[in-house]
Amino acid sequence: MRQKLVAGNWKMNGSMQANQQLLENLKQGVTHIQAEIAVCPPFPYLLQVKELLKNTAIRYGAQNVSHESDGAFTGEVSAAMLVDLACTYVLVGHSERRTLYAETDEGVAEKFVVAQRAGLIPILCVGESLTERESGDTEKVVERQLNAVLTVAGVGAFSKSVIAYEPVWAIGTGKTASAEQAQAVHTFIRQHLAKQPQGTAVAQTVQILYGGSVKANNATELFAMPDIDGGLIGGASLKADDFLAICQAAHSV
Repeated sequence: MRQKLVAGNWKMNGSMQANQQLLENLKQGVTHIQAEIAVCPPFPYLLQVKELLKNTAIRYGAQNVSHESDGAFTGEVSAAMLVDLACTYVLVGHSERRTLYAETDEGVAEKFVVAQRAGLIPILCVGESLTERESGDTEKVVERQLNAVLTVAGVGAFSKSVIAYEPVWAIGTGKTASAEQAQAVHTFIRQHLAKQPQGTAVAQTVQILYGGSVKANNATELFAMPDIDGGLIGGASLKADDFLAICQAAHSV
């Protein structure tokens, strides 16, 4: 039985004061919830989050990582630095990184490998644009994004990772895939991994999150789908009551 995971992506939001209030509320609200919970704050707040979450079950991670280990790469953050801050997770290939910063499938795969070698759990984000969905290319796009990682890391690497399916057209738009639409893509992802040599066991155990405008009012229906193992939450992760309601949905199904 795969454990449900709810991960909050704060994106470029937060302040020292707001973070403290949010995390204090989360710590009080998750004590009875049986689900894995994580937050991914901006880089400058990782040390604060580390201190505030000490001795709690809430884990944390970063929103991005460099494929370089060290050196003259101004503005970049290495996997070793994230490990030094005791991060558990790191997002790789989020749609905003792919779209706004031109990250390629191959570049994302490189970050996946670097993160995993350092001992981090990469959350690999995959998903299609509205144009690609309307053209019937959803599976083609997701397969291409998965294959970039399979080529350099092999299917076994997915046993120590998380996948997040995030349809680009449903991020920050208020739109969301129906539970059935999301389930169909999650099923496709598992089937694609299972087709790889020695991929059957990996496909059955890897956590696959849905990441497209998950809210308190749709989380239960989404998380009840057999291949949806939780959510990668954007805006709702910045409001304690909303995020806790989503975590409760993961606990309840």
